Amino acid sequence: MATTERDYYQILGLPKSASADDIKKAYRRLARQVHPDLHSGSKKSEMEKKFKELNSAHEVLSDPDKRKKYDQYGANWEQVEAYEHARRQAGARGESGPENSFGGEGFSDIFENLFKGRGRAGSGRGFAMQGEDLETEVQLTLAEVFTGVTKRMTLQEPVPCSTCHGTGTLRGRTCPTCQGHGATLQANTIEVRIPAGVQDGTRVRVAGKGQAGTNGGKPGDLYLRVMIAPDNVFRRQGSDIHVSLPVFPWEAALGADVMAPTLMEPVRVKVPPGSRADSKLRLKGKGLPAANGGHGDLFLTIQIVMPPSSTEEEHKLYDQLRAIAHPDPRAELLVQARRRSHP
Repeated sequence: MATTERDYYQILGLPKSASADDIKKAYRRLARQVHPDLHSGSKKSEMEKKFKELNSAHEVLSDPDKRKKYDQYGANWEQVEAYEHARRQAGARGESGPENSFGGEGFSDIFENLFKGRGRAGSGRGFAMQGEDLETEVQLTLAEVFTGVTKRMTLQEPVPCSTCHGTGTLRGRTCPTCQGHGATLQANTIEVRIPAGVQDGTRVRVAGKGQAGTNGGKPGDLYLRVMIAPDNVFRRQGSDIHVSLPVFPWEAALGADVMAPTLMEPVRVKVPPGSRADSKLRLKGKGLPAANGGHGDLFLTIQIVMPPSSTEEEHKLYDQLRAIAHPDPRAELLVQARRRSHP
């Protein structure tokens, strides 16, 4: 993924016309919010990145000289400064001709190679910069993962300011409409198709829907990070789905035809006679779409449950069952426990 450095003013949440005091206050406020020591787990690494970004923005914008160069050249201001410094040194040595170079490459060529296709210093527009890539979360249910889904999303897209025509200035002053950014936000609803079988954490790219470029640069891309919502019924393992299937003791003992849930419509399944608790029934191809084609499976885990209440007739039947001799179901458990107590 192509990445670009975030605009320093946007990091601080300030317009380009912000005063030095505004920059100091914004930095202190945001530093308290994103300081890594105030967070833990996965959030801590995210805050470390934001804190580093915040410090970089403050370092440049709090220095009047650096800020002036940043305002003129954007994220490339340091490279432009290095170029100009080299040109001044060459001029001091009398190397002013277009053929004078580093390793046979003229200063103008170095400049072109650094900023090819981005305009020239002093053109009045600055360098053409590709817009920043943006990322947001989209939450899906397992049913949507099963079929794939089209999501409608409303984005606040930057569009060139109609007052200053994207320049950020009006009659030599900061544009009052866009506050010097050269763009204003406009709501735009888009439809994004998310394919079936997508994994949790997958990033879906929507080309050209990121932040607008500056000075004619291309817009960035929008990335949707898929978050699959927890489900009370289904549990995912890769492309397979697992479900607990409650059955009564007599259904487990005698066998039964019961209805079982799937990600689509319920289906009828046969519980074999003598089914034990935690045994599994496999429904082939009823899972999620797999990466290599086809579908995973759906596994039903037998869960033996008692009826919510017992009638007098049921108690009599239980008494009859108790009267029949059965092996002690706890015998093996007791033997293993004894072995641990008396090795």
